[in-house]
Amino acid sequence: MKPYKAVVIGSSAGGLNALKVLFGGLDEHFSLPVIIVQHISPNAENYLIHILNEFSKLKVKEADEKEMPGTGMAYLAPPNYHLLIEPDCTFTLTIGERVNYARPSIDVLFETAAEAYKDQLIGIILTGANSDGSKGLKKIRDFGGLTLVQDPETAEVDSMPRAAIQADAADRILSLEEIAVLLNGISSGGVD
Repeated sequence: MKPYKAVVIGSSAGGLNALKVLFGGLDEHFSLPVIIVQHISPNAENYLIHILNEFSKLKVKEADEKEMPGTGMAYLAPPNYHLLIEPDCTFTLTIGERVNYARPSIDVLFETAAEAYKDQLIGIILTGANSDGSKGLKKIRDFGGLTLVQDPETAEVDSMPRAAIQADAADRILSLEEIAVLLNGISSGGVD
């Protein structure tokens, strides 16, 4: 089985509820670092960290500049910053131009993560109201990573999942509960 090294997740409208379900379904021994871009208002308090820490067995925190993702951890892009993965797999935060009207942008995270982790990356697109993430997810797939998309029928807002599917970026289309089961299996070494 291919040893995956990280999971990247992109979500937008409806993302809080989707992330609560997904994180609530992860095992306490889930070991892969999870890196998340959730579209959020530029001046928002990062309340999502506090909420996800209540539902998650992983420790959830805001990503810091030059930080190396650790096992059993989840990292959120800070409001109004793009989160990039450097070739050495550390984080970089930038205030570059908006991409797909968003900063942080899912595509920016996914494209840089694909280059850093190659085929050892799992990319996931969840609910959302635009097409951010579809190009980045396709890049993860092109590099040989595993790409998962929330079933649009189960998404609070189906635009992002549908855009990813239309971009031919999805290896699997699953419900949130099915995504959690698959991730648990991969983390424990039992499923690919």
